[in-house]
Amino acid sequence: MKEFTDPVPLPLEGVLDLHTFRPRDVPAVVAEFLRESRARGFARVRIIHGKGIGQVRETVHAVLAREPAVRGFHLAGSASGGWGATIVHLWPAGEAGG
Repeated sequence: MKEFTDPVPLPLEGVLDLHTFRPRDVPAVVAEFLRESRARGFARVRIIHGKGIGQVRETVHAVLAREPAVRGFHLAGSASGGWGATIVHLWPAGEAGG
């Protein structure tokens, strides 16, 4: 199978669905999504990591815990994906947290 190395531009709408990404790529994808979301003025975003056995969720939460742009995060409510998604609150660009 061919490995692609060129970046693929994706529309940014405040939601990142990680189902199409390899687990090893999740930390970098989440970090870049947060940077771009904050730069575009999003105060709240949703990351869909799936329910599964929780490995991707744990990876996402570890990235969020060390990301200075993150003001806070919590599992989504049932209408937004429940424990298969995480809601992330970002600091505005230029304010506390980076």
